[in-house]
Amino acid sequence: MWDKLRAHYEQVSERRFETLVDAERAAGFSAQAGDMLLDYAKTNIDATARGLLFDLLEQTGVAAKRDAMFAGAPINETEGRAVLHTALRNVDGGPVEVDGVDVMPAVLETLARMENFANDVRDGRFVGQGGKITDVVNIGIGGSDLGPAMAVKALAPYHDGPRCHFVSNVDPADVATVLRACDPTKTLIIVASKTFTTIETMTNARTAQAWMSQTVSDAGAQFAALSTAEDKTADFGIDPSCVFGFEDWVGGRYSMWGPIGLSLMMAIGVDAFRAFLRGAQAMDVHFKTADWSENLPALLALTGIWHNQICGYATRAVLPYDNLLSRLPAYLQQLEMESNGKGVSMDGTDLPVHSGPVVWGEPGTNGQHAFYQLIHQGTRVVPCEFLVAARGHEDDLHHQHQLLAANCLAQSEALMRGRSLDEARAKVADKFEGAELERQARHRVFAGNRPSVTIAYPQLDPFTLGQIIALYEHRVFVEGVVLGINSYDQWGVELGKELATKLQPVVEGTQSADDKDGSTAALVGFLQKNGV
Repeated sequence: MWDKLRAHYEQVSERRFETLVDAERAAGFSAQAGDMLLDYAKTNIDATARGLLFDLLEQTGVAAKRDAMFAGAPINETEGRAVLHTALRNVDGGPVEVDGVDVMPAVLETLARMENFANDVRDGRFVGQGGKITDVVNIGIGGSDLGPAMAVKALAPYHDGPRCHFVSNVDPADVATVLRACDPTKTLIIVASKTFTTIETMTNARTAQAWMSQTVSDAGAQFAALSTAEDKTADFGIDPSCVFGFEDWVGGRYSMWGPIGLSLMMAIGVDAFRAFLRGAQAMDVHFKTADWSENLPALLALTGIWHNQICGYATRAVLPYDNLLSRLPAYLQQLEMESNGKGVSMDGTDLPVHSGPVVWGEPGTNGQHAFYQLIHQGTRVVPCEFLVAARGHEDDLHHQHQLLAANCLAQSEALMRGRSLDEARAKVADKFEGAELERQARHRVFAGNRPSVTIAYPQLDPFTLGQIIALYEHRVFVEGVVLGINSYDQWGVELGKELATKLQPVVEGTQSADDKDGSTAALVGFLQKNGV
């Protein structure tokens, strides 16, 4: 199938797909899930390519693997685990079994405990030693940070609880800057680490504990833990009633639907958090039931596969024209690159095609004044994914939101249309002539024919954010199945962590660097000489 797709691409690669985009194509190459629209008309995918891509879904058994995931089968084969983050948002669904046991009673019990705790903090029943909690500091890293940090910012218009802060980097500047802005007598620290051993998280947690202990008599009373290691959380001084665990069938980067989302629940409240879960659940139902031709996660995944594995475009820009989603590109970097940044198939053989692309981006219109130059006129094609709301949250500034939306649509149109040499000449013909006209005109040529998709929605609210995140989660799943890889392990993060543990005493000067390579030893020497 890969050969058929490549052969078709060779036939159409030079085609100006701008010529395809009429009203009929706009309708036929878009799809909706509820109020969310996915437009992929501004790509070189035609009916033939789409048919071959659908065949690829059938050939690789995506539907069967999807059903197995939702049913609790151990599709994370390298670790022998189910993949059931979807169960965490199955608030209105039926039983979900793992090894013959329905996991939903425990999921709903944990959700209820979270809600009770969040309400106690928000309503002032759970207090600090100086009064009502005013600040919540979430200490985590990776999936224990990127998701909730992104979502808390995205849903800022719905905040009516304590201020939420996030610490992830082991760089002391991160934790020091956050704690400096908080009153230790009115601050709740949430330590997010499933094993309670993550070195960066636990280093920051101990720093926060020492900071709080300078002011309050019982620092542990103002700590909560998102962890399954109850013995370690008890040793840390955290009361069991403030510990919220989750199962090993929830991967870190898929975990904010459960206890890892506690900081978000604190910020926006129980009802809004439930709306967030229901938005994701609605996308789950859509993914399970919609035909491929109307299935947003499948269509988004197939567009990505066409651009990366078939066209050879190695990167993907995520460009939210919604400043509330400014952390979405960073969140998707982990979701996509940690999930699908693999080099071997499920059976351990080398992949026959490239794996996932490099994912990056910034919110518009900031990016327009930064890197869009390369996107429009650079030598490499960068497929773009635009996200835009029909309305913002500032009703008195709707005219400004309309300007934002116009910029979004203009960028996707410009990437497709470009500007020809003749058009460029006409723009500067009144200023230059002869050879100089030709030279100046060439600098103003836009190649165009550069693909983009657009995801549009009425407004960014908790339900819609849940839809967006679940859309991308399932997109990653589909791409992983098509590529034949396991999207739910992450062995690539292990080696550097192991070496860092061994290097720490070398950097501290308690062990020799003699067994290190020349470059590493020289760098250690420089750092020691200059103050590490």
